[in-house]
Amino acid sequence: MKWRKYTIATTEEAEEAVIGALYALGIDSVEIEDKAPVSPEANRGLFGEVLPDPVEDDHLARISFFTDDTEYDEGTLLADLYAAIDALREFCDPGDGTVSISETEDGDWINNWKQYFHSFYVDDIHIVPSWEEDTAEEETAAMTVHIDPGTAFGTGAHESTQIAIRGLRKVIKEGDRVLDIGTGSGILGIIALKSGASFVFGTDIDEVAFPALADNLEKNGIEPATFGSLCGNVIESEEARAAVMSALPSGCEIVMANIIAEILAELTPYVPSFLAPGGYYITSGILREKEQLVRSAIEKAGLRYVKTIVQGDWCGIVAQK
Repeated sequence: MKWRKYTIATTEEAEEAVIGALYALGIDSVEIEDKAPVSPEANRGLFGEVLPDPVEDDHLARISFFTDDTEYDEGTLLADLYAAIDALREFCDPGDGTVSISETEDGDWINNWKQYFHSFYVDDIHIVPSWEEDTAEEETAAMTVHIDPGTAFGTGAHESTQIAIRGLRKVIKEGDRVLDIGTGSGILGIIALKSGASFVFGTDIDEVAFPALADNLEKNGIEPATFGSLCGNVIESEEARAAVMSALPSGCEIVMANIIAEILAELTPYVPSFLAPGGYYITSGILREKEQLVRSAIEKAGLRYVKTIVQGDWCGIVAQK
């Protein structure tokens, strides 16, 4: 089947108004493209996500949606779109307001990205997407991790995740209990369990993480009882923090957080209450120019700075209680 893609050239100011007009026409699924900067506040729910490099905001936007041949008559729909956009000009600036149309072949849009994700190594760990076979020779891989992030964060390919993996592997001991804040696909927690941890508790604020997490635990032969999870924000929710303390009543030996620097700074004051004495705090997702922001938060929380791990433009900090 072929799909029509309708793209409206508009402005950031008019995004919500245009989406509302589309909804009135029965179109409730859209794609938004703009250059508006993403603030840490807007991003705070997506633990583990890394912000893109900033670009100059031109305040323009493109709003697109897809239809098939059976849903709408093209001429009628175009007339309705232009009428709706013109009506918006009474109370906002929808900009150019032109509508362009293109066609695309039917495809699995959610899964097409998988053609670009192939197996790779992080030191002696072989990370294999679930749709590929493990071809590593036993002598070259100390561990194999099968991963399918679905729509959650974490394939292991990004520098920040690799930094967290390396920090974890340097300090983990047999029997350790681990708290993974912003667990996403669960890749860090799975590696922790395969490295000797006895229990991992993963939190994430994004509900899409948990189906992917369950699938990845099964793919790696992880007993569900060894990996607890919580959908909640440990920065903003006292209830979420209490749930962590309940799952790890005597604290844990390792807290991992692969988030952005600004959110790490907000998270860090709570970390000592999760750690057992001598426990390690492993952070990542920090742009190198923002290292001091996280180091300052670590010092204020009474944790001891141990080392910084650098890869490319990113770094991670290891601290200890």
